[in-house]
Amino acid sequence: MSELIILSIPFLGTSLGAAMVFFVRDKIAPKLEKLLLGFAAGVMIAASVWSLLIPAIDMTEAQGGIGWLPALMGFLLGIGFLLILDTVIPHLHLKSPEPEGLHSGQPHLSKTTMMLFAVTLHNIPEGMSVGVAYAGSLIRGAGITAAGALALALGIAIQNFPEGAIISLPLCGEGMSRRKAFVCGVLSGIVEPIGGFITILIAGLISPVLPYLLAFAAGAMMYVVIEELIPECQDGMHSNIGTIGASLGFALMMVLDVALG
Repeated sequence: MSELIILSIPFLGTSLGAAMVFFVRDKIAPKLEKLLLGFAAGVMIAASVWSLLIPAIDMTEAQGGIGWLPALMGFLLGIGFLLILDTVIPHLHLKSPEPEGLHSGQPHLSKTTMMLFAVTLHNIPEGMSVGVAYAGSLIRGAGITAAGALALALGIAIQNFPEGAIISLPLCGEGMSRRKAFVCGVLSGIVEPIGGFITILIAGLISPVLPYLLAFAAGAMMYVVIEELIPECQDGMHSNIGTIGASLGFALMMVLDVALG
């Protein structure tokens, strides 16, 4: 039961953010959007370091291994995994006029569908990170506490709230009904608990790979940050607002992890 609660927390954050489409008439102001995108990037960077990479290194060293090796291998594999998905799956970023991925120009794929795929790609590593952190809290000697896994879930949920709004509001602005835009926002986050649960199963069955999975999730999240969030929050004027948001998100996630972990 506890794993279902922890895995559902980030999904709840996305759903509540998507529900803002019923309360906000206009699209998000550009400055606020930059702040929120930067905030999400800061949370994910801090989570990658404190919640995933450092525990991976500590766990390997406690087992008598070379601390940096699984962290390095897992991190690069996570980057590569998201790179492959980003290359293969057809998707469309909210501010991009051109779709990406294989067969992205197929007429049977609607703009809404490809936007949904883009956000789903974004949410896969977040679900994995919460799942692998929870799995680590169940394994003795992993150096991850249940409170630490909860802190990560709360941090992801906090940054998912503005992301949910950033997803649903532009879809509504494109002419989609508020109810459908809300559903799309919710569906974009459903991959998080699913991915988290699958990660728990894998880590629970093969506990020696946990350091690799922790670093893998970190690499996948960093790919999203570098590929999407940072460029979007730094694009155009007032890029310093995105920098402020990233600093606030990083500081909040760091405090959550250190205080609760």
